[in-house]
Amino acid sequence: MHSPMRPNGPDDADAYSVDEFCTRNRFSPQLFYKLKPKGLMPATFNVGRRVLISREAAAAWRRARENVA
Repeated sequence: MHSPMRPNGPDDADAYSVDEFCTRNRFSPQLFYKLKPKGLMPATFNVGRRVLISREAAAAWRRARENVA
């Protein structure tokens, strides 16, 4: 398994865990869960007990944040 910070790691993954998403975007999971109820984080989905973020949702979230800035 690849490290989240390694090239060719989860960049090509179809979905990211909350920790992977936060590491990639350089903020804490605590901030993620604080902002999620306010609608400021990407859509998530569950697989069993895991919370995942699709690659498409992550990209849409980045575009939306860039447009606000």
